[in-house]
Amino acid sequence: MMDIERRISPELDLVEMTVADVAAAFARGVSAEALATAFLDRIATYNPRYNALIVMNPHALDDARAIDRRRANGEALGPLAGVPVVVKDTMDMAGLPTTAGWRFLSAQAGGVDLIPETDSPVVARMRQAGCVILGKTNVPILSATGSHANDSWAGPTLNAAMPDRLPGGSSAGTATAVGASLAVLGLAEETGGSIQNPASAQGLVGIKPTFGLVPNAGVVPLAGSTRDVVGPITRCVRDAALTLDVLAGYIAADPKTVAGIGHRPKGGYTSKLDPKALAGKRLGLYGPGWRDRPLSEDCTELYRRAGREIEARGATLVADPFAGSGFAAIGRPVSGLDHYDARGMESVAYDLQLYLQRLGPSAALRTFAEFAAATAAEDAFGPGGVLHMMHQLPQFAACLANPETSPDLSDFLAAREAYLAIFAEVMARARLDALVFPQMRDELPALHGAATIHETTVCEINIAGLPGVTVPAGAYPSGAPFNLIFVGPLWSEADLLALAYDYETATHHRSTPILSTN
Repeated sequence: MMDIERRISPELDLVEMTVADVAAAFARGVSAEALATAFLDRIATYNPRYNALIVMNPHALDDARAIDRRRANGEALGPLAGVPVVVKDTMDMAGLPTTAGWRFLSAQAGGVDLIPETDSPVVARMRQAGCVILGKTNVPILSATGSHANDSWAGPTLNAAMPDRLPGGSSAGTATAVGASLAVLGLAEETGGSIQNPASAQGLVGIKPTFGLVPNAGVVPLAGSTRDVVGPITRCVRDAALTLDVLAGYIAADPKTVAGIGHRPKGGYTSKLDPKALAGKRLGLYGPGWRDRPLSEDCTELYRRAGREIEARGATLVADPFAGSGFAAIGRPVSGLDHYDARGMESVAYDLQLYLQRLGPSAALRTFAEFAAATAAEDAFGPGGVLHMMHQLPQFAACLANPETSPDLSDFLAAREAYLAIFAEVMARARLDALVFPQMRDELPALHGAATIHETTVCEINIAGLPGVTVPAGAYPSGAPFNLIFVGPLWSEADLLALAYDYETATHHRSTPILSTN
């Protein structure tokens, strides 16, 4: 395997490369073009097996050369300038297809290409930061599962850490690209676990931000008005913080981001990173008061070990602080899915209408009606469709019947308010700084089969809009990754990143996967 690595990048160690490593490479004279070329060579070697990227950016090397010219001219550049990144397929890049994993939306698979005329705000911000976007990554159909990308028109994505286990979804391709060192950073998006799950499934850092902190316009929605968030997946906490600095903030193209004004930390999201951040903190532990679903025996043991590591950093752990609070009773899971509460997704047809209108006048599909007609052979909302469970939400039918009318979201809003009220009361009463849970209740199931990922925080924090940061915390006896997630109040990303950074730098649990070409 080392011979393959040397052939891909004889002068560059791409494996586990961080933003700091990129800066060091540039300082010793490596060009952004050479770095991008090395990553493209690595993608050519490993992507055929792992299937992380499905659409390549034909302008990647031109973009890298532009960075080299700016640096040669003495321009002051930010920390992400020249850094190779990938973005989730659902995020619009002008001139490249957005397929949402569905064969009907891919000309390569026999459908029609949706070609946006403008970048999504998050892609535009990454470009403005000087990132070199290598390509777009695989997702399941309409991002409708948090476990895998097995039903994508492009075929399944494999888990870089354990190819025979679920990679996590729906940002499966982004996690695999980052986990396999096919890029330095990746952008992911979540409605119900799609950042948390793949980051944890592959032993990576992921930020599920507060709803409204990062714009989600120009991203194929499942709940764009209520739950959808964009965040980074990286191999270390500092890189995630640097990426959030680029992504976060108000933009007129996405008015809900007005909520985040005044909530970004002075000095940025790296400003609180401190190897002593856990000292003196009080952290709440997972228990039936949060969700009445037990941890597996192996998960319990790993969680106890992680707890001892956290206590050794000077933190105090509080058992099941939500006991008796009524928090666990708020959830209303749809039948047929493990503890998945879909409230907030009533807006999906309305949000898709807004998304399609944003594509521009040259787009193949401009309205939800056109979208429905083009995909009628596998109606996503019909029997057997990936979103048929939406009919269990009482307010969904009216939105589906008239996607141009603002949907009734009263059930969702009641749930959000209830979650936030109890969360605030418990955090204050128990004097908690944050929560720390195992992100999954048991280890990863097989790649193919009926089993899905069993997580601890999806839906609760998605509906409430709360932030979470995942961090590697070891592995099961089988080798399957084990991650923690730090959860905190609205807008507390900088504090959560600090806690995760302390834990990461004290334990170094991130494990580099051994890749294969066959």
